[in-house]
Amino acid sequence: MRPKSKRFTVSRRNQILQRLHENGQVLVNDLSREFHVSEVTIRNDLEQLEQKQALIRARGGAIRMEGNVSFDPRIADKDRLHYAEKAAIGKKAAQLIKERDTVILDSGTTTAEIVKNLSHINELTIITNALNIVNQLVSFSKFNVIVPGGYLRNTALSLIGPLAEKNLKGFCVDKVFVGVDGLDTRAGAYTPNLDEAHLNEIMIEISQEVILVADSSKFNKKSLAFICPLGTIDTVITDSMASGEDIKRMEDAGIRVLVADN
Repeated sequence: MRPKSKRFTVSRRNQILQRLHENGQVLVNDLSREFHVSEVTIRNDLEQLEQKQALIRARGGAIRMEGNVSFDPRIADKDRLHYAEKAAIGKKAAQLIKERDTVILDSGTTTAEIVKNLSHINELTIITNALNIVNQLVSFSKFNVIVPGGYLRNTALSLIGPLAEKNLKGFCVDKVFVGVDGLDTRAGAYTPNLDEAHLNEIMIEISQEVILVADSSKFNKKSLAFICPLGTIDTVITDSMASGEDIKRMEDAGIRVLVADN
């Protein structure tokens, strides 16, 4: 089990990034008072986050790094972004699900679109850590729905942490559908949350087929936590705005790329 102090450190650093996303800058003395830790601890947090290219340290604090580092907006805000592309990707992804499959649906707004297109399936087992997806699955009375548990990540409405990790390790599934906040076609997939990334790693380990769902706005972006390299991904489903260069790079890496028309 992850030590409590380490969980607090991860949570504090995620909150620092959220403040940075909202305000553009943070100050060491303000963060020290807010989180009731020493300024030395805050400076260490900022140093570690800068090494991960999540911010730029400045005198007395840090400023937001503009460009290709994504942060962790709330799921309600993400749901409004690129909705047509996500809906098309969800429809395309659902076509890969067959009768009597056992699948994992990772948390996210794109994976939630998959559920809306499962009327062709009568018998299915779905494992998910996403409360918004569980809410949708209530109407599918014939599906076997498994929720691995964990503690709530509010921004994503997902369950993460040691309990979720332990319970997932007991399964073997046909397919996992992973949503990401960043996809670098030279490196791999990213998410803003360290615990979510670790849970995604376990999802990938227990799955026979790894399917990544990502609209083109996620390409050429990195985030705080690395999920997996390209070599672990079997299929990527994206939209028609993805560049030919990125598609070719993934295909050269042995990944099947499916383009959803919206």
